[in-house]
Amino acid sequence: MEPVVWNGVGSTEPQVGAGALSSAAGARAGATRRFWRDVLLGGAAIFAIHIFLVQISVVRGSSMSPSLRDGDRLMVDRVSYAMTDVARFDVVVLRYPRNPELDFVKRVVGLPGDLVEIANGLVRVNGQAVPEDFAHICDVHSRGVWRVPHDRFFVLGDNRPISCDSREFGMVERRLLKGKVRVCFWPLDHFTVF
Repeated sequence: MEPVVWNGVGSTEPQVGAGALSSAAGARAGATRRFWRDVLLGGAAIFAIHIFLVQISVVRGSSMSPSLRDGDRLMVDRVSYAMTDVARFDVVVLRYPRNPELDFVKRVVGLPGDLVEIANGLVRVNGQAVPEDFAHICDVHSRGVWRVPHDRFFVLGDNRPISCDSREFGMVERRLLKGKVRVCFWPLDHFTVF
């Protein structure tokens, strides 16, 4: 520690030596560098988590109503499909097949090899009515039969009368699935775990 220097002109105030001033300035500069290093490392970690693990998405439109509403914020798991299979009724974020720069959120109904039939508001998969134990709006006017090819999926919106989904743009390739929706976290009154 730098010794305290007294001015010799009758004053009793201590005068701090130049070494102590430079030491304090150095400590402040070091703390500032550590702060900015931590901010940059934290930002890089958040960026890496967003790119590789989790995506935050905002719902636009009402094609998934009543399950999801316009403006809902979603946490999307980007790695689960690298380790597990896509399951029927998973809610997924996908790249729109006709314009991969746009993201859609839909529900997987048909898996590879399935035969999907829709008539009078009822969805059948492989000849069996599927138990749709989630809130949705049926489309009594939609009709069709689709065979889901290998490595593709048949997706529907929960608000079927207005949804742009596999009935319109066809099957979704696995490579277009960005991830599985895990949580609707905002607004809080609509908090849902999928």
